[in-house]
Amino acid sequence: MLTRRHFVQVGAATAALSALPSLSWAQTWNPSQTVSMVVPYPAGGPTDALARLVGQEIAKDLGQQVIVENVPGGAGAIGSVKVARGPADGHMLLASTNQTHATNISLLPNGGGYDPVKDFAPIALLADLQHILVVKNDLPVKNFAEFLALAKAQPGKLNCGSTGPGSASHLALELFKVKAGVDLTHVAYKGSAPLLQDLLGGHVDCSFATTPTVLGQVQTGKLRAIAVASPNRSPHLPELPTIAQGGVAGVEADAWLAIFAPAATPAPALARYRSLVLEAMKKDSIRETFTKQGMTVNVRDAANFAKFQQEDIKRWAEVIRVANVKAE
Repeated sequence: MLTRRHFVQVGAATAALSALPSLSWAQTWNPSQTVSMVVPYPAGGPTDALARLVGQEIAKDLGQQVIVENVPGGAGAIGSVKVARGPADGHMLLASTNQTHATNISLLPNGGGYDPVKDFAPIALLADLQHILVVKNDLPVKNFAEFLALAKAQPGKLNCGSTGPGSASHLALELFKVKAGVDLTHVAYKGSAPLLQDLLGGHVDCSFATTPTVLGQVQTGKLRAIAVASPNRSPHLPELPTIAQGGVAGVEADAWLAIFAPAATPAPALARYRSLVLEAMKKDSIRETFTKQGMTVNVRDAANFAKFQQEDIKRWAEVIRVANVKAE
């Protein structure tokens, strides 16, 4: 005779069995052909390095190659559009940044032709690129307090370089100007190489530059680091205070690097990639390589990353509006 207890037990067992397929997604789905990891920037930069390292690692378990495809141009929009409109069958991924997935929507006409939230499914955020406030060696300041005092005493006279209008370094500068209440003259360069050359040559006074761009010059004494525009101190320059520790709150301008898939990618494929990427980021060899290349490991899973991304979009939209930033 079946009792109520038996029905409860049978129901519980049926529910458990019905859940098994979803629990096994991350272990059972594999691509049937080569996976394309699109990087919307030229080869050689941090995003490219991240894509190659992580792609090689997850390929070991996927049973298929993960090939990096560089599709530069349009501030990362061209490659992003390629993935947004590409096949959503689990065979295409995008290694991208806060530029493509947080600021382009407010800077480019029609957001660059894609929606950074609706057109993509997040896999994970993997690392940050902290912005270091650096000054040329002959600028008469030794620390952040002295730099701030000089900027306030000479409004508009200090030139601050960036890697281009609307770039992460430019937005970090505009955020700092608002929060610190100072007037610095923006000088836009076409990329980090010419900016670094003029910093070393003393032709520009300061810059908010990513760690990989200036770490070597700071360590060899060719540039002076003043503070880091991040909520956390730099693992590469641990003695350097954050700007908040220097007395100006709210100047947190980390660039970030992440992996996405097209929005309509099947759930089993998303689960598999999310699992493999998070496992890869637990490995000391991967984390150490990221650190050596000037990145700061900062892993957020898909759910936490999705929330953070939407907050970042709103935060930078306000900075762009207030500073009236225009991308070229």
